[in-house]
Amino acid sequence: MRLPPGKIPIDILKEVVFKNLGAERKEVVVGPTAGIDGAVLEVGSKSLVVSMDPITGAIDRIGWSAVNVNANDIATFGVEPAFLFSCIMLPENADKKTVEVICSQMDTAARELGIAIVGGHCESTPGLTNPIVVGCVMGLTDKGNYVTAGGAKAGDKIILTKSAGIEGTAILASDRELQLTKIMDNSVLNNAKKFYNQISVVKDALTAYRTGGVHAMHDPTEGGVVGGIHEMADASNLGVKVFEDRIVVEPETAKICRFFEVDPLQLIGSGALLIAAETGKAREIVENLMREHIYAKTIGEFGGNVNKRLLVRKDESVQDLPRPLSDHLWFALRKQ
Repeated sequence: MRLPPGKIPIDILKEVVFKNLGAERKEVVVGPTAGIDGAVLEVGSKSLVVSMDPITGAIDRIGWSAVNVNANDIATFGVEPAFLFSCIMLPENADKKTVEVICSQMDTAARELGIAIVGGHCESTPGLTNPIVVGCVMGLTDKGNYVTAGGAKAGDKIILTKSAGIEGTAILASDRELQLTKIMDNSVLNNAKKFYNQISVVKDALTAYRTGGVHAMHDPTEGGVVGGIHEMADASNLGVKVFEDRIVVEPETAKICRFFEVDPLQLIGSGALLIAAETGKAREIVENLMREHIYAKTIGEFGGNVNKRLLVRKDESVQDLPRPLSDHLWFALRKQ
């Protein structure tokens, strides 16, 4: 079986990756699980939350993205990100300037979030055409004081912050600028590039968690909003019903997706946050997010039937919620 670009399909994760996990350790209380983007280790009276992600599809702000995307995964546990390790792999023709650009981006992003960069590795890698940055972020909390993406319950409301396809919009506006100048004027294109400034969900997640009533959180990265919803449902063993007309797609995202003939709901979505909240707290969570100038809206709810995952389209027709085979960013990047 030839693998698609991006994340390994869930069946291969279960059949291969999750069956080769080394020794068992009593400190591991949350290990590798489909839909959960991090591990939890118990260390004395503390829980250490750890997550790792590579940045492979972005070039223009790769260092900045590596910090924020990994910090997001820690924040979805309701935990403040604190420490970062990085592995920077560069093409053979890279120079000192490339290293400076990536490292300065990482420094700026880490300072904004209060994260210490504590170690890692940097090399020139034969065969690479673009840089790759792998980040590993950690956060500490009191023992047991966290949620996971697998904690959603039947009847929970699904809240989405911001909009669909945020990171994909920023990547395509930056890395495919010449193509997009055919359909977008400079002001609109520049607005789309600025979507990078929305990629952090640390404030979103901590605001929601501290409000109370949050059972699970997840940031939709590869596979976009619908991929993220599936991952939460997989981890929680639930079904879902989602309303398309409640999911915000910004005009810049819509225009770029039309040009590349991709679905904004399946476009890499770092910057948005999915929250599973008990019905009685959902409104308060939305209000507190809006008070922090973070747009949020209830877009659906989780159900008890794991085989029933539905998308109600804008025309009120109902279909199965699409499960992305590959993030639509890769389809767009293939088009010249």
